[in-house]
Amino acid sequence: MLKLPGSQINAGVSLAQKWWQSFCCFLFPPETDTWLAVLRIGLGMQVIVYALFLRSDWHYLFASSGKGLVGREVGEAITSFDSPLIPTLGWLVAIGRNFNISEEAVLSIAWICLLSAGCLLLLGLFCRPAAIVAWFVHLCAAESGGLLAYGADSFMTTALFYLLLSPLPDHYSFDHWVAKTKPKNPRALGFWRRVIQVQLCFVYFIGGLAKCLGNGWWDGSNLWRALIRPPFTVVPPDILVRFKYALPVLGIAICLLEVSYPVFIWMKKTRLVWLVCILAMHAAIGLLMGLYLFALVMIVLNLAAFGVPDTSTSAQTPSMSRDQ
Repeated sequence: MLKLPGSQINAGVSLAQKWWQSFCCFLFPPETDTWLAVLRIGLGMQVIVYALFLRSDWHYLFASSGKGLVGREVGEAITSFDSPLIPTLGWLVAIGRNFNISEEAVLSIAWICLLSAGCLLLLGLFCRPAAIVAWFVHLCAAESGGLLAYGADSFMTTALFYLLLSPLPDHYSFDHWVAKTKPKNPRALGFWRRVIQVQLCFVYFIGGLAKCLGNGWWDGSNLWRALIRPPFTVVPPDILVRFKYALPVLGIAICLLEVSYPVFIWMKKTRLVWLVCILAMHAAIGLLMGLYLFALVMIVLNLAAFGVPDTSTSAQTPSMSRDQ
């Protein structure tokens, strides 16, 4: 049986240790909490806008059969196929029924809780409870309205979930000023920012790759169909016809922008260019298609993930430097 010399074994172990250390440094870079403040404030605005947009239609969308648009039970039945443990507004209505609270009152209380949680996040008051309430109520609403939910709801739920797990409060919040909380672990802050960064890279790469596999984005037909399909007809069709030759160019640019996002967003020399292009793309989606909530949540995530300057080399405290 062939035995490796001790020097080769030691070299292999040393190489594995270096790889592991590099991986840990990538996954747990020391960071300040500035990016967390951007995420908290942005999601607070997102929750407030979401609640205000749905205020007039809240009961109409989420009431039970015979009282609403479709009936909350349809969306909740679809959700139950995935898992019966996913929370819905039906849970809250059932709890309220035990206390003789009507369905209308429960839905109104849920909306007030959602709006209040958004305001508290924006101000930085009771950050952790507010993030939990915002995530839970929004998740209930998104799952109960499964037939009407779209990408903005998924990203909003995910972003709120990351926020409630992050090391709140940040030092820009009222919680920090009132309670004088101790500085958070820089590596914990870096870990949660890294999670958001990696997920965005996967989202854009997979989305861009899927666009590249079809012909619709290369010839501009997908852009045309997206912009003329109700209720996204914000831009008059005659203007689109006038600029029809620009649609293939824009479609190809979007494909290349998303596919190359995981590469160029990490490089400091190209990060600002790619970030500005991505933000401009989402702003255009919001303005040209009326998808304001989707545009806002993606802008907030990108700004929190890559818009705040990287402080991984300067955020180390003296104690951390001694440990290293």
